[in-house]
Amino acid sequence: MGYRDVAFPKNTTFLVTGGAGFIGSNLCESLLKLGCRVRCLDDLSTGKQTNVDLFADNPNYTFIKGDIKDLDTCLTACEGVDYVLNQAAWGSVPRSIEMPLFYCVNNIQGTLNMMEAARQRGVKKFVYASSSSVYGDEPNLPKTEGREGNLLSPYALTKRCDEEWAKQYTRHFGLPTVGLRYFNVFGRRQDPDGAYAAVIPKFIKQLMNGERPTIYGDGQQSRDFTYIENVIEANLKACLAGTEADGEAFNIAYGGREYLNDIFFGLTKALGVDIQPIYGSERPGDIRHSNADISKAKRLLGYNPDWNFERGIQAAIEWYRENL
Repeated sequence: MGYRDVAFPKNTTFLVTGGAGFIGSNLCESLLKLGCRVRCLDDLSTGKQTNVDLFADNPNYTFIKGDIKDLDTCLTACEGVDYVLNQAAWGSVPRSIEMPLFYCVNNIQGTLNMMEAARQRGVKKFVYASSSSVYGDEPNLPKTEGREGNLLSPYALTKRCDEEWAKQYTRHFGLPTVGLRYFNVFGRRQDPDGAYAAVIPKFIKQLMNGERPTIYGDGQQSRDFTYIENVIEANLKACLAGTEADGEAFNIAYGGREYLNDIFFGLTKALGVDIQPIYGSERPGDIRHSNADISKAKRLLGYNPDWNFERGIQAAIEWYRENL
């Protein structure tokens, strides 16, 4: 189960872009534990140096401070690399509505630079982060690949563009690409601070500090919250998947459905606090309900997530208690 049985040949080299971020740093850590060589590329615009300082003394780890918007940097970073795990992007639907030009340059052109560099350097496989936001206003549940709706934000548009470019690079240039549509990932090292922080770490920190969190909307929104270990599994198995996965995008989730109100009051119970939320207005661009059909990833990637929401949230709470 999971990715503990995944193995790569000795001296296999990975490039993790955005490697100082929440997901990227967890990927770096897991790959180093598997005995792989890891190169981390990050400009530290949203990632944190403290996330990767843990690996600084590991002889298999290299940090490159650089920006994916610069093609030469991407080419240098891809030299001698077997697999690229491209996590570098700016997240947040609301922020993308405020900064559409930046999101275009960073999330689309930056990813395109990485694909081109991977192609030129002969990388074996290019695995990249997409997002459940590509489903837009498509109302049916669960969300199924090939049944997408109208996009609701510039962020979602950047991820859809990345998927289309990846298909082109597989079709015309022979670069094997695999897109991973993450559904609301949470877990250790996810930043609880800032206006655009993800909901679970933000709730946990505020409740631990005795503050009243804000729920945007009525709290009846539902999400397929996905623990970080499942995402690590998906990335590693995508690298080893057969050619039938090339050029495809896959839902990466647990396949569950949690409502925000239930999560909030579950956290208050777990943390032993009696705090009521503040309800605010809905945020533009947000999808109301989201849960994933993960059968395609199971079939073509061998993805078999074994961290359900309850197990993951307990691990996350323990981590924040020790680290905040």
